[in-house]
Amino acid sequence: MSENILYLLVGAAIVFFVFFMWVLSRYRKCPSDKILVKYGKVGTDKDGQARSAKCIHGGASFIWPVIQSFQYMDLTPISINVDLRNALSKQNIRVNVPSRFTVGISVEPGVMQNAAERLLGLKMSEIQDLASDIILGQLRLVIATMDIEEINSDRDKFLAAVSGNVEGELKKIGLRLINVNVTDISDAAGYIEALGKEAAAKAINDAKKSVAEKDRDGSIGEANAQRDQRVQVASANATAIEGENTAKVQVAQSEAQRRQKEAEALKIAMAAEAVQAAKAKEESYVAQRQAEQGRAELERATQQADVIIKAEIERQQAVIAAQAQAEVVREKAKGDADAVFARMEAQANGAKEILVKQADGMKELVAAAGCAEDAVKLIVADKLEALMQVQVEAVKNIKIDKVTVWDSGNDADGKNSTANFISGMMKAVPPLGEVFRQAGMDLPKFLGDNIAEDGEKFS
Repeated sequence: MSENILYLLVGAAIVFFVFFMWVLSRYRKCPSDKILVKYGKVGTDKDGQARSAKCIHGGASFIWPVIQSFQYMDLTPISINVDLRNALSKQNIRVNVPSRFTVGISVEPGVMQNAAERLLGLKMSEIQDLASDIILGQLRLVIATMDIEEINSDRDKFLAAVSGNVEGELKKIGLRLINVNVTDISDAAGYIEALGKEAAAKAINDAKKSVAEKDRDGSIGEANAQRDQRVQVASANATAIEGENTAKVQVAQSEAQRRQKEAEALKIAMAAEAVQAAKAKEESYVAQRQAEQGRAELERATQQADVIIKAEIERQQAVIAAQAQAEVVREKAKGDADAVFARMEAQANGAKEILVKQADGMKELVAAAGCAEDAVKLIVADKLEALMQVQVEAVKNIKIDKVTVWDSGNDADGKNSTANFISGMMKAVPPLGEVFRQAGMDLPKFLGDNIAEDGEKFS
């Protein structure tokens, strides 16, 4: 009895184990690169209609025996080479658009249901042919609505239009567009090739223009750098010359205002010449920069810069040099006049100083003598020898070899002719008293009484 029970338990365990394994075999897991399509009696939709299939992406589901079955749909992308030939564009020009499309079964809920209904059981090659036919038709439709210029130049717009049309049709059969790659576009009339040549020529011309502009900018920059260098060198030289001239002026201040004015004139002339030269060069570089706007005007600008501007600069330099020389001459003449004035002023100051010293000496002499009359006596006593020398010099050179006198006797005043002759000759010599009277003075009393105007003291 116990053995029968044991057999029953073992049999029940075996049945249970077999049933459990069978149940596990009906539980299907869906890989990530596939879609599990469960079909048969799978329930109803929202409207109460019986569903044809149930798609599961990821996860697992139990497949009831007899009433349900299942299949997998591969999500591997499909690459389709579409070699479109002689497609008619909007301009009635036939073009060739070789391209490559990458499609795959969509995992969107609604689109995935379409794939289960229309692609389940088809081979990969059959799906590829079906998608290729749809893509060719939509690609021709898009090309028919666009110009060749848009197709060739605006690839983003072309690809967006292709993607929108193609993907909308592919979703109807459960596919989605993954990528579009248009390799090349050509036409039988050579229109696109002509556009390419035009674009290439334009690009080459733009590049040449850019190179010419960069060369121009480089030349302008170099010219500006040279201009700045010259201006700074001229400014430094002017500053150095100004310092030297200032030092010379400080050293030579005792020599007169002439050298100071001359140094200032030289400084102004050199600074003006440097500024004008820098300005002329700046105008030359500005003219050259404006002339180099185009390759056609480059030669004319070069000739203008070499001939006209050079002559103008030489003319301005000559005018500036002449003006500077005239300014130097004027400043030099002014300096000479200032020197003459200073010399005359110095002489006048010297004479004034002498007279002041003489006046001071006279004051001291009068103070020492006690009165002005005694001071005059001292002066006359000091100069008496010189005065007598003048008197002697007046008659010493008179040569009288022989004097013949015919004396007829005495005159009415009791003098004979000889006496009158001697008296007249003595009167011809300026008497000492007369000399003093002409000077507004009288002889001192110690020399005797004033001499009478008729010269009786000398008779």
